[in-house]
Amino acid sequence: QVQLVESGGGLVQPGGSLRLSCAASGSWFRTSTVRWYRQAPGQQRGLVATLTVGSSTDYAASVKGRFTISRDNAKNTVYLQMNSLKPEDTAMYSCNAQYYQHMYWGQGTQVTVSS
Repeated sequence: QVQLVESGGGLVQPGGSLRLSCAASGSWFRTSTVRWYRQAPGQQRGLVATLTVGSSTDYAASVKGRFTISRDNAKNTVYLQMNSLKPEDTAMYSCNAQYYQHMYWGQGTQVTVSS
């Protein structure tokens, strides 16, 4: 059974950092394009960061220079390092993996940026 599990969310003060993890249940993850999305209450889900199989990355303009997406193939895990967090980064963050024509989602992890 395919499973994606996110972790690492929590409450952090403005200017702080968090590292989110998206762990998969198998090695298929190593040949997947992985994306992080976020959705704040009352807003549509938006794409935050993309990591392709070829290790190309792309970021939303609002997080470029602050967030970094990376992959650890030995652990079948993709990370989202988030620095200089702002209150507007508060949202539910979810990872998505695209493996050929298949799309898989995790359950999400909440990030709250507040003083």
